[in-house]
Amino acid sequence: MSPPDVSLSVQLKRIPSNVRPIVKAALKTVKEAAPGADEIAYRSQPPRSKSAMWKLVRYAVDGVNVVGVGTFTDHSTIFFYRGRELDDGGGLLQGGGKDARFVTLRSPDDAQRPAVKRLVRKAFKLAGA
Repeated sequence: MSPPDVSLSVQLKRIPSNVRPIVKAALKTVKEAAPGADEIAYRSQPPRSKSAMWKLVRYAVDGVNVVGVGTFTDHSTIFFYRGRELDDGGGLLQGGGKDARFVTLRSPDDAQRPAVKRLVRKAFKLAGA
């Protein structure tokens, strides 16, 4: 049996108050970069481990995932499904997986940094949006 659908607004209410402003700033950055992207909330529950990311939402264009937003207990993350293909020029992208990369956000201001906004725009441009 699959988990029930959980809207993003419900997910936001369940996020610890110390990281909620960071997540909201990340969502704003993504929505400003691609207002027409499909917003798809993950069907997830808060993780049992403090070291596990709670994936909240992903944004897609023509059915293809472009970026997502997740959170930990003390910071949040914007992750890029095709991050390996992005050139951030400043070393912001982290991770060494096959394709995905991420940017760690420790404050709402981190999500509003010009370099982060550029990466999000590049990701949607790469996706053809």
